[in-house]
Amino acid sequence: MDSAVSELLANEGQLQAWQTDRSRAPIATKIVVAGGFGVGKTTLVSAVSEITPLQTEALMTQASADTDDLSGTPGKTTTTVAMDFGRITLDDDLVLYLFGTPGQQRFWFMWDDLVRGAIGAVVLADTRRLSDCFPALDYFESCGLPYIVAVNHFDGSEKFEVPDVREALTVPPHIPVLIMDARQRISVIESLLALVGHALDVTPE
Repeated sequence: MDSAVSELLANEGQLQAWQTDRSRAPIATKIVVAGGFGVGKTTLVSAVSEITPLQTEALMTQASADTDDLSGTPGKTTTTVAMDFGRITLDDDLVLYLFGTPGQQRFWFMWDDLVRGAIGAVVLADTRRLSDCFPALDYFESCGLPYIVAVNHFDGSEKFEVPDVREALTVPPHIPVLIMDARQRISVIESLLALVGHALDVTPE
């Protein structure tokens, strides 16, 4: 995996084969980034997208005070109200299209549309608020979509090892659990590669 990441970073900024040769159609793959409110989904998509990401951020107002718990994210002033969208090219002709879901419960009705056609999902978790990712875990378990758990460590939060997180979330042994930083491009790429590999293992066809 390290060599794949290194090669990708070395080629960053260069035009890909599918962008210069119209006879080489890229393999387009859809990935969903999900998780609780304020866990870092927008940050993840922004950190890795090779195009200007589409964001549907809206300022939070007093009207949401009764529905959005800001105790875990006191500095948060905006929130995703539809989706985030970005793109990254891996391995010359493999293009990942990233769709970030809104985290609040009142927007969950959009999830069915956002996950349609996806090969898998990255479920972001914040160790300060692990319970916030349970709805996403339950959703992907119930619909059968391959997923991994990526623990996004925030500054000042207590660090936990993978086995501890797996036990706390009761994640099955075959599901990859990673520690990552949604702000760091290389960390996000490693998580995306882990998801692609897991999705291929689970649904090789």
